[in-house]
Amino acid sequence: MNALQGEGKDYGKKEVLYPDFERTSSGLQYKDMKLGNDDAATYEGKSGKTAVVDWDGYTIGYYGRPFEARNKSKGGAFTGDEKDFFRFKADDEKVIGAFREAIEGMKVGSIRRIIVPANNAKLGYPDGKKWRTMQPQPANFSGERALGFVLENQGMIDKTLLFDIELLAIR
Repeated sequence: MNALQGEGKDYGKKEVLYPDFERTSSGLQYKDMKLGNDDAATYEGKSGKTAVVDWDGYTIGYYGRPFEARNKSKGGAFTGDEKDFFRFKADDEKVIGAFREAIEGMKVGSIRRIIVPANNAKLGYPDGKKWRTMQPQPANFSGERALGFVLENQGMIDKTLLFDIELLAIR
């Protein structure tokens, strides 16, 4: 019964290795969907520069529900809210590890798809309501509710997340 209460943290499911994705030593899986131009700047976290990204987020372990959409809101409350681009540095501890790791080596104009396993605290959001202390956050109420439902649920919901990250600029 403890596993049904979420104490097993893997929810009885083994981590899925997705085809055509690379897997890093931390467990992050990624696939480059679009490569930036050869002459485009490359992000290096050691530089101390800020990455400007646009991103999508999906709860792939729970019906593939979108909780954030690049360039626009996807339905629900507050549709049409203006979305600002997400800015962060690779050493920002308030940003989930998956984002910090994923942008390393990306060129401006690239789009990288990443899969954050449910049971990896270094890469994903913290358990329970603590997820609200980390970035990135959905831009609208319906996205916040969708992500919160999955991350705060104590039942047997797979908390695996998928993100598409587009590197727009390096400042």
